[in-house]
Amino acid sequence: MRDRLLGRPGNPDVDLVVEGDSAEVARILYEAGISDHAPVTYPRFGTARVQVSGVPIEIVSARSESYDPASRKPSVRRATLMEDILRRDFTINTLVESLHDPGIRDLTGRALADLRDGIIRTPVDPETTFRDDPLRMLRAIRFAVTLDFTIEASTWRAIEAQAYRIDLVGEGPRVVSAERVRDEFIKIMMARRASRGLELLREARLLIRFLPELCAMVGVTQNAWHAHDVWHHTMLALDRLDQDASLSVRLATLLHDVGKPVTRTEDERGVHFYDHQTVGAEMTREMLARLRFPADLISEVSELVRLHMRLGEVQPDWSKAAIRRLIREAGDHLDQLHALARADMAAMEGSGTPTDLEQVMKRIAEADAEMHVRAIVSPLDGTEIMECLGIGPGRVVGEAKEYLINAIIEGRLSAHDKEAARRSLLAWRAGAAS
Repeated sequence: MRDRLLGRPGNPDVDLVVEGDSAEVARILYEAGISDHAPVTYPRFGTARVQVSGVPIEIVSARSESYDPASRKPSVRRATLMEDILRRDFTINTLVESLHDPGIRDLTGRALADLRDGIIRTPVDPETTFRDDPLRMLRAIRFAVTLDFTIEASTWRAIEAQAYRIDLVGEGPRVVSAERVRDEFIKIMMARRASRGLELLREARLLIRFLPELCAMVGVTQNAWHAHDVWHHTMLALDRLDQDASLSVRLATLLHDVGKPVTRTEDERGVHFYDHQTVGAEMTREMLARLRFPADLISEVSELVRLHMRLGEVQPDWSKAAIRRLIREAGDHLDQLHALARADMAAMEGSGTPTDLEQVMKRIAEADAEMHVRAIVSPLDGTEIMECLGIGPGRVVGEAKEYLINAIIEGRLSAHDKEAARRSLLAWRAGAAS
């Protein structure tokens, strides 16, 4: 209803609220031949799911629910339609349309006005709304960002007052699960103005409850290459991303400098952040694991953070071999690194002379066309290496493979010459031992 009135694409699913037993209504629809298949019921939540003419319909018993201050599980009871409306998160989500008497009904008397004026407001006292489900505080910010609305003053004050209940880092009970926080955070990160959402999360003191490492970036001044502190530079970088940027690129952009506050040093030569990319990659793994992100996404984002400076480090005098080593190190992340590096450099806003990234990508494309670096494998497999060097399984086998691959990249070895590879490997081993 909300999205339809705003002219936005909405969810094709239909929600039907009934004052009664949702499972019974679903059964009647099926037995009358209206539903395409037998209903699926969820007794614990008082819902049933059917399909009519291919359209999914969720039938929900009007209910009231609230969360105990120290529990993740809500207490649910049957309620009237009005009670159901008033227990919802915001007025803009309370509009209903009757099947018997067509026309939009604004039972709170404020929903249509708030929708028109761009206001996020709770249907009852906001302290009660957020006490019933603290996740609604994150939803308030998500709707404010995605709809470009303003959070009403008393609603904002209630968020500030109850922000402590969204806590994934303290010693207190976990009222809201990490997974629920993560899902709202993702929606904020995918919004057109994700930076506004992050600013609101920070100002409301919600962000410090689940990603305090980001708050540590505020006020951390940088070197001559940056006109802004780490936090504001990061927000600018997010704004510079393309709208179709993936979640992994957005998260990597948000976290690319998260290691700077803990690595900052200053001497007579200026401000330094030695190895902040490596420190940041490890912090990224910890932060995303806290929010229960999938392991493959954690690995991808942390690797982007570790490599985020690599394209900017390329110099005009770099050899083709150096470019090829960069290609191999970046692996499948080159396009993502390019997107991240462009946003990072655009956020420097005239400080220093940034690397010509388009020229760098051109050189990478040329080098990769001449030799498909990412497809290179060692001429000798693990067994052959162990036989050649007279060793057993272990770290040296991997180092030997990398040595041979690097020799191919530098043009010192043919990819298919096993005998030359053995001779080169023996010389490498002898040199390492001397």
